[in-house]
Amino acid sequence: MLRSISLYGVIAGLIVGVPMVAQMVLMTNHLPLRYGYIIGYTTMLIALSTVFVAIKRRRDIDLGGVIGFWPALGLGLGISFVASIFYVLSWEVSMAITHMDFAGDYTRLMIAQEKAKGVSGAALAKFTADMEAFKIQYANPLYRMAMTSTEILPVGVLVSLVSAGLLCNSRFLPARRS
Repeated sequence: MLRSISLYGVIAGLIVGVPMVAQMVLMTNHLPLRYGYIIGYTTMLIALSTVFVAIKRRRDIDLGGVIGFWPALGLGLGISFVASIFYVLSWEVSMAITHMDFAGDYTRLMIAQEKAKGVSGAALAKFTADMEAFKIQYANPLYRMAMTSTEILPVGVLVSLVSAGLLCNSRFLPARRS
């Protein structure tokens, strides 16, 4: 099972990591909020489809057509964890290559949005202080890596739960007999 976790995790990690680096390098100095989220989460779902493939392969080929929920979930979570490591490292590489000040750009954007909504006075001052605190926290690599992993890990957990739930039923997409 460790071999499957490693193999499919690396595949998922490359599928999610390489486009991220490419997107960040191509969009240097532009905060791609509107389409960046859509592209990012779609890429995550495509990458994490390897969880479904790995569980089905393990069930049908390695285990003779039957897998329990917990072993399937463990396989899926393992793959998701490896993919998340690639995702986090890809973000760090992207930030290093582009010298992007994500926290600064994000802070300025959020403050401008609050001003556009008509927020002023003490409320705006508090929001600005909170955003400045975020900027300081985000400069810490451990904080930044933890924040980045929270983007992909929930998606991986959801895909793993759904895949394990579906594939623990041996009648769901049964193995083809030759």
